[in-house]
Amino acid sequence: MRTPFGSWIRAVAAGAVVGLASHAGAGGARIVEITARRFEFTPSEVVLKRGETATLRLRSLDVVHGFFQKALGIDLEIEPGRVAEVTLTPQVPGRYLTICDHFCGSGHGNMKLSIVVE
Repeated sequence: MRTPFGSWIRAVAAGAVVGLASHAGAGGARIVEITARRFEFTPSEVVLKRGETATLRLRSLDVVHGFFQKALGIDLEIEPGRVAEVTLTPQVPGRYLTICDHFCGSGHGNMKLSIVVE
């Protein structure tokens, strides 16, 4: 289910700043689409609001990747051809560095995404 057109435009405009696709899913939770590929996550930053429930929907374009952020309780494996999801409602504002924790090649150590909770 999509949000009303005006809200959808605002979500897309806000997402364009960080390069993400975001929309409302069933139950009203915001859905943020994230793509993984050697050696990057797209977008590289996701902004969430404190207390807002959001689902991060991840896809890999090449190999198996990890998506790990201890403080937010995120520990996913992203397999090519499959969708991995995690739903969270962050309560503490801050910047959370999320990493790929599955070795995916020589640039693996630089594969990061920031989750900013406002």
